Amino acid sequence: MPTELSVNLNAVAMLRNRRDLPWPSVTGMGRIALEAGAHGLTVHPRPDQRHIRFSDLADLRQLIDAEFPDAEFNIEGYPSAEFLALIEPIRPEQVTLVPDDPRQATSDHGWNFAEQGEQLKPIVERLKGRGARVSLFADADAAQMPAAAATGADRIELYTGPYGGTFDDPEAAAREVQRLGLAADAAVAEGLGVNAGHDLTVANLPALVRRIPDLAEVSIGHGLIADALEHGMAGTVRRFLEACGHAG
Repeated sequence: MPTELSVNLNAVAMLRNRRDLPWPSVTGMGRIALEAGAHGLTVHPRPDQRHIRFSDLADLRQLIDAEFPDAEFNIEGYPSAEFLALIEPIRPEQVTLVPDDPRQATSDHGWNFAEQGEQLKPIVERLKGRGARVSLFADADAAQMPAAAATGADRIELYTGPYGGTFDDPEAAAREVQRLGLAADAAVAEGLGVNAGHDLTVANLPALVRRIPDLAEVSIGHGLIADALEHGMAGTVRRFLEACGHAG
């Protein structure tokens, strides 16, 4: 099956928040993305609400439930008590847990499962008990996948930032794709599904999808929203879907 596309709306929200005005509309841009064929929407609500606001969550849940019942809502975040209390009433189809410090500009590393796996187990169990699929942000480290699987999570999301950083170095890009592929192979061998995200683009997605045929989903924000400035949201979603292996 082709890799599914979840559109991360954080950059849209960050632009909106520059003014005390309701545009660009986070739900409006989400609607355009889903109408164009995106399989879901992703947000990462941070404690300071510097991009996605807590109030956006219910609005996006309503959008999906009312207009796109087959789409998925993926909420990312560090599993603090406050985060869990915030998202559980929203009933996301997927929760992606990241090891971020709240002060970080963006996610830039995966969990150390050998050291943090026991901390994650009860949180994974809690979220799965509420009907969510649980994905854990992971570095491209095949050796960590047995410990990742031991948490009880459904999937890992491979951190692809180092791969995105090789945009001007084809040899380095090939090495990063292989590292990601080996980590994905190890995850699949442990019974985990595989997602990926961070600095993915129309240009670098095809090689990743070829190397990881079991890649279930990519979550893309910065590169997709940057392209949308040139191609529009609907046209950009279609471009990314084609890069993911969907027929044009």
